[in-house]
Parts: sequence; structure tokens; C-alpha cells
Amino acid sequence: MTGAAVIPLPQAGAQAASAAQAHRIAGSVQFQGLGKTYTSSAGEVQALQDIDLEIQPGEIFGIIGRSGAGKSSLLRSINRLEQPTEGRVLVDGEDIAGLGEAGLIRLRRRIGMIFQHFNLLSAKTVRENVALPLRIAGVQQAEAAARVAEVLRLVGLEGKEDTYPSRLSGGQKQRVGIARALVMRPEILLCDEATSALDPETTLSILRLLRDINRRLGLTVVLITHEMSVIREICHRVVVLERGRVAEMGPVWQVFTRPQHAATQALLAPLTRALPEDLSARLHDRAEPGDLQVIELPFAGEAAPDLAVLAPGLRLVQAQVDPIQGHAVGRLVVLAPQGFDPATLSAKARRLGHVAAND
Repeated sequence: MTGAAVIPLPQAGAQAASAAQAHRIAGSVQFQGLGKTYTSSAGEVQALQDIDLEIQPGEIFGIIGRSGAGKSSLLRSINRLEQPTEGRVLVDGEDIAGLGEAGLIRLRRRIGMIFQHFNLLSAKTVRENVALPLRIAGVQQAEAAARVAEVLRLVGLEGKEDTYPSRLSGGQKQRVGIARALVMRPEILLCDEATSALDPETTLSILRLLRDINRRLGLTVVLITHEMSVIREICHRVVVLERGRVAEMGPVWQVFTRPQHAATQALLAPLTRALPEDLSARLHDRAEPGDLQVIELPFAGEAAPDLAVLAPGLRLVQAQVDPIQGHAVGRLVVLAPQGFDPATLSAKARRLGHVAAND
């Protein structure tokens, strides 16, 4: 199948890395002026408006927004489960709007998809669920058996081949869904709220699996979520949607460090530890004579600023630091002697190799 990523499990070392890299030329997605309008008896609803963005081959790209922001409509336009009202979707440079039935089948074999509620057939075993796309595609039995065994090893389900879904945990069910999506050796993997039905520990294990699959196979992963913690854990870049439009987009560490749009700030709020009310009030008020000032210092750099180097007399009140894409991203709340200028602290942090988020 032309352009499909071959799972390089039988290979090792540099050979495997080379095989994965060779297939990273496939898997690009581009939206050009994309719009989607739904029509019902209640009238028209514009779900997407003027979407212009490009997803690079081999990256993990996150789409986030509040309910009704247009996330699902955008994701499902990639495999044409949703037909745009205007604009174009290009997969590997090809406008998919013009595909006939045969072309659409070929496209969907190159694009795997996993779902929030797993979508497994309860009357079929793990092996049978994973093999279903191969049976539909007419793959020979021997090759199908080999591919199923291969992807079940990849997702950590060896020994579960003859188990029925009712005997599996939520995380195991999602691993079956991932294996089924990979068995056709796609170049793009779409994740439709794939961790929303899972507990936090299982969510983390599934995200780590998706990250490992991305690294080992070199395929493009596009996921939608309403949780910034998911974006922080796995994505390279993120787009924030608000009412069907792009609110902002960029590398995850930059969006987390310097959120520009109110929608992004609202989505990040649950991840930010609130200050006690007394300190929060002092953060914005002028310090009384003899009092210490409360100063907030957002930052992003290779490490958090060293207070002893940054300025004498600073006392740490609160710190929140997250490692994102090789950057230490977070904020410090400090007590400083009266007369300290927050802008001066930010400038010094920048000179020391930290980029202050409010600069």
C-alpha cells in the first residue's frame, strides 16, 4: 500500500530508526480556509470557520477547546467522516474532497482512528476485534495473523488474544482499540477523546503508549481533548479552538508559558495552583512601608531561576514547575524587599537564560 508506514518491530537499532524516518515524509495534513456548517430544523450552526493550519508528518498534534468549539468536526474532516462546507483538507498534499469511493477507502486505510468509548464488538475476542479491518480489506489469513500478533505485542496485550472485551479493564480495551487502528499500518492516527473515559493513572499509561508508538513508527498522531494535562503530557504543538475558530496555536511549551487568548487561559486554569486570598490581594496592591512585596514571576527556560543568583533577599512563597518539551515552564511567587521592580526581575531572568512569560 503506497505511503503506508510499515511497523518496524522485527528490525533493531539504526535500521529500525531508518525505517521509521523513511516514512515520515507521509502523514501531513493541511487545512485551507476550512468551514463547516450544520443545518437542522432549528437553523444553521457554524461549527468551523476559516481554519488554516498544517500538521507536520510525524508530529503529535493536539486540538483542544471547550465543548462545542469544533474539535470533533475538525478531526473527522481528516478522514472525511465530516464533509467540509467550504475550504479544503489536504492529506499528503492531496485534496481529499475529490476522492471517489475507492479513493476514500484507500484514504481511510492510511488513517487509523481510536475512540473515547473503544467501539469494540462484545461478541468477538481481542484477536477477532483487531483482525476485523484486515478481514474487510481481504488480507490473507496468514498475513493477518502475523499483523495481529505484531500489534498486540506493540500495545502490551500478549496473552489476551482470546479474551472477550467484558473481561478487560478500560485501559486494556483502549489498547485493543489502538491495536485495531494500527493493524492496517496507517501513516496517521486520529484520537477522538481517547482518554476521557479512563482514570488518571490509566490515562497516563495510554498517553505514554501513544508517544512510544509515535517515536517507534514515525506516524503522525492527531488528538482532540478538553484537558490541557493531556496536551502537556504528549503533544508537540497544539491549536486552541474557540467557537469554531483558531484562538491560538504553537509549540506546547510556548502556549503554556504565554497563553494569549482567554479560552487558553481558561483551559489552563485548572492546572494552576491558586494563591491564598491574602497573598493574591497583595500581589496587585502596593506594598505598605516596611512590608515585603509579593511578586509573581512566570518563566520558561532550561531550569527554574535560582533565587540566590536572581536577586538578594528574595523569599520563595510558592513554585509550580512543569517540564514540557525540554523546558521548565511555570511560575514563582516570591517575597521581595520593598522597591523591587518585577520587570527588573523578569529582565534579569531572561539574561540568565530564562524567558519570562510576561515579557
